[in-house]
Amino acid sequence: MPTLVRDAMTTVVLTIGPAHTLRQAAALMSARRVGAAVVFDPDTSGLGILTERDILNSLGAGQDPDQETAQSHTTNDVVFAAEEWTLDQASEAMTRGGFRHLIVLRAQEPVGVVSVRDIVRCWTGRAEAVGAVGV
Repeated sequence: MPTLVRDAMTTVVLTIGPAHTLRQAAALMSARRVGAAVVFDPDTSGLGILTERDILNSLGAGQDPDQETAQSHTTNDVVFAAEEWTLDQASEAMTRGGFRHLIVLRAQEPVGVVSVRDIVRCWTGRAEAVGAVGV
């Protein structure tokens, strides 16, 4: 029986607003030991994702993390995963899209995030790490 996204995903979902600065987002991500934050914009009712890579790219471009907001660096064209997807399906979506995190939805609400690291942990048999807070 294939392993499902629900078995690998991290259930710690950090949700931030679009007005959070990149420094605030980074501090929250670091404190919760996650590599991505779900960005919820109440004005659009949309979900986006801000990853550690987005923050790194901004810093590398010389932008001020105290002035740059999550909104300016959020990916809004998000591919969402379902808990019932297999890890093969999730990894295919990540490979096609060129990203390392998927927001997992249940009834249109974020219930987890699955990362490449989460998938590798399952595939390598490191079951003790599954469900742990991942990056």
